[in-house]
Amino acid sequence: MSESVHVGCNRCALDCEREESPRTDAIPYDPSSATRGADSGTGGRQGLAQPQGPLYVADVDKLYVANAEDGKVRVYDGASYALRKTIDFGADPDNMRYDAASKRVFVGFGEEDGGIAMIDPSTDERVGQVYKTGGHPESFQVEASGAHIYANVPDAGNVVESIDRKTGAVTKWPLKGLRGNYAMALNEEDHRLFTITRKTPMLVVFNTETGAEVARIQAAGESDDVFFDASRKRIYEIGGEGFISVFQQNDPDHYELLANVPTGVGIRTGYFFAKRDRFYVGVPAKGNEPAQVWTYEAED
Repeated sequence: MSESVHVGCNRCALDCEREESPRTDAIPYDPSSATRGADSGTGGRQGLAQPQGPLYVADVDKLYVANAEDGKVRVYDGASYALRKTIDFGADPDNMRYDAASKRVFVGFGEEDGGIAMIDPSTDERVGQVYKTGGHPESFQVEASGAHIYANVPDAGNVVESIDRKTGAVTKWPLKGLRGNYAMALNEEDHRLFTITRKTPMLVVFNTETGAEVARIQAAGESDDVFFDASRKRIYEIGGEGFISVFQQNDPDHYELLANVPTGVGIRTGYFFAKRDRFYVGVPAKGNEPAQVWTYEAED
């Protein structure tokens, strides 16, 4: 670990996917009090309701925050953090992704009737169809050069869903005896999808061209986040049981565990910033210790 930064809130969790950009603001938030702040000195922001998925989109310099409690996505100005718009999604908006090719923000939401919807960031209006997932979509990935969305949908029988963006057709890939698939990452170049299960804790690798499972290897338990380091062909998985599992992709079908890096029990979310080779991990407050962001440096 190269450094730690204290965060000014009583209870903090980071669950942030942001577009890689020159902006360096940290976006801690406090689900228990529904406030949000930034290290730029703006202080807290009132009016959030169990924020789940901050997404910064550099193309329009806006911050999108999904709120599970009231079913809304709030849109903030990227420079001033002023609230620009509130968009209704009904139930439990959660993870978000930005697709630069189509210039759309994708939002996972809903419960039994869950799906993935789109926002046009130029107007901040909902557009296009809703891709139905048959349950609440957890982490999902949008192909940058292909036509598919991949989603973890444990509510639909602990499956990974491959969604055709052109037709909306859904193909389900079973996890064969595993449950609780929440975290997901994509290696689009090699056509490999990585999902992490909680029961039993496993890294499961799928071939996205065929839907076949090609590998599984034991991982740190209670995971919420996993990231792919394309330059090193590595997978970083944060486990709430107290470790970051680091896996090496030797080739598209073969993987090995390089290390279980100690963190702390309950630490399970973070963000890998590839351009700086930095891995930021959110550390909840505990006792007299304030919430913190720990920084790890990727090594060759």
